Amino acid sequence: MAVGDKRAQLVAGALRLLATQGLEGTSFAEVREVAGGSRGSTYHHFPGGKDELIAAALQLAASRAYDAVESARGSTPVVVLDRFVDMWRQLLSRSDQRAGCAVLAVTVATDSETLREQTGTIFAEWRSHLASLFMDGGLDAKRANSLAAMAISSMEGAVALARAERSMESFELVAEQLRMLATP
Repeated sequence: MAVGDKRAQLVAGALRLLATQGLEGTSFAEVREVAGGSRGSTYHHFPGGKDELIAAALQLAASRAYDAVESARGSTPVVVLDRFVDMWRQLLSRSDQRAGCAVLAVTVATDSETLREQTGTIFAEWRSHLASLFMDGGLDAKRANSLAAMAISSMEGAVALARAERSMESFELVAEQLRMLATP
């Protein structure tokens, strides 16, 4: 296995754990358990320790979210929103409502100012990216920015409700209301 492959496996393992167990449940030992690898290998790839691993996992989460919606560029705001909502729906479905947003998990649990700044940057970039997609689909800048902030905030809450209730009912109700906001 190539060196980069092992690092990528560790980062993906950390992301899965953040989404299901939160920051407190994501230790080097647990990451090694889900991704494989030795203790020495983990420290070799992340000499900065757990924060370096978490930062890499956050970047992976950010890029996956970006990729999930970018293909809708030029589509209507409803299509863009549907793509964003479906990203969260798929996460919940694949995990039987056990996984949530790794970025939010770190935001609410970290004591690291560096990680908190990184999560703030990710949320701001998601909002900016969604707003640009909404504008490309015909919304004016003010409405696009507002809808982007509403979509992110609402989906984060809807994901939390789905996990807590072990049901998609509230999630789908929120998705329906967002869709109405995106409709011209």
